[in-house]
Amino acid sequence: MINSNRRSNHLMLKSGTFLLIAFVLGLSACTQNNDRRAGITAAEILGNPEYKAISYSGYRGLSRDIQPTISELKDDMKILSALDIKIVRTYNLYLEAVPNLLRAIRELKTEDPSFEMYVMMGAWIDAKNAWTDKPDRIRNEGSSRNAEEIARAVSLAKEYPDIVKIIAVGNEAMVHWQWEYFVEPGIILKWVKHLQQLKEQGELPRSLWITSSDNFASWGGGGTEYHKEDLNALIKSVDYISMHTYPMHDTHYNPDFWGVEETEKDLSDKEKIKAAMTRSRDYAISQYQSVVAYMDSIGVKKPVHIGETGWATESNGYYGDDGSKATDEYKMAMYHDMMREWTEENGISMFYFEAFDEQWKDAENPGGSENHFGLINLQSEAKYVFWDEVEAGVFDGLTRDGMPIKKSFAGDTSKMMKTVKVPPTREEIKNRTEELN
Repeated sequence: MINSNRRSNHLMLKSGTFLLIAFVLGLSACTQNNDRRAGITAAEILGNPEYKAISYSGYRGLSRDIQPTISELKDDMKILSALDIKIVRTYNLYLEAVPNLLRAIRELKTEDPSFEMYVMMGAWIDAKNAWTDKPDRIRNEGSSRNAEEIARAVSLAKEYPDIVKIIAVGNEAMVHWQWEYFVEPGIILKWVKHLQQLKEQGELPRSLWITSSDNFASWGGGGTEYHKEDLNALIKSVDYISMHTYPMHDTHYNPDFWGVEETEKDLSDKEKIKAAMTRSRDYAISQYQSVVAYMDSIGVKKPVHIGETGWATESNGYYGDDGSKATDEYKMAMYHDMMREWTEENGISMFYFEAFDEQWKDAENPGGSENHFGLINLQSEAKYVFWDEVEAGVFDGLTRDGMPIKKSFAGDTSKMMKTVKVPPTREEIKNRTEELN
């Protein structure tokens, strides 16, 4: 009896020791994983296909005065995480949406140490007198509000170093067609240098990457009017280039690649659409390559990633049925998948625009294209691009605004395809362009 008890006690002690060792090893592995995630850098994230990127705003209402709640932000992050998105891009710090987003991500990480999400945080930059009734925009001074925006970006980057991995100074702040607010590159350069100096001084993490997110033309890939010494200095000062490309917009403004070519007239409708969408992808690639070529011309080699590209699913204007016939869920899915494939094969991050539809952008025109770039609509329906994910149960147990994620068109492919229009012929494009001019 005594011997039996001794053996039992010995086994219990041995078993307990093994359990303790296993627990310690497991805890150590968990700690190492958490430490790795806390210390992961933009250099390791960007270009890594395991860290898919997306552009994100959580606004649901007709005005940005209606701020997304912490709970709503957490629901959105869970949905994006289920899609293997691990870094989101934001745009400005005027309101509380981004600070609340950072708080929401930290809470999710506290609740589940395996949760992983990072932020490319945008600081908005304006010209002096932008958004006022004053007749002149002073492009080489910048708004006094810019300093506040940068200061808040610095503060948040310090508070959330485990989440904020990139600061982008300005969003399309140099491209000339943003007439209301664009600035000369020297203004962006000033703030980029300021942030880089804070890194050198130890005020910001050295691994924090600084960029500006702008149209491909603004980065030298367009006309010579952008080729200025301040731009060259800016390219040398940022840690990488974040460039934008939007073939969808150019189906109206520069439709050389769009439409059905003479040699394609005998193809099926689906083949005609695929040919046009393949040229759209190639058009985006050519704009990317034009930025790389300009960098080469000034002797600079550094990463170039795509800060924005996307394809709207509805338009009652230039891109819809009465225009270039570009917008629908079928074409969006093709463009998204083609661009994801190309960027991942080439080690390029793409912050696809955008995660969810937003209706504040063109609040007085519900059918405006700017309201319909999201991969998921405001009825919590995954557009055609993510029907397979719905079918596979990726969104099971997740909701947005209290609604489970379902397929758009109730999953009826034939109903969805009725909204899909074949692009116009080259002759039709030519005639329409002449009419508009």
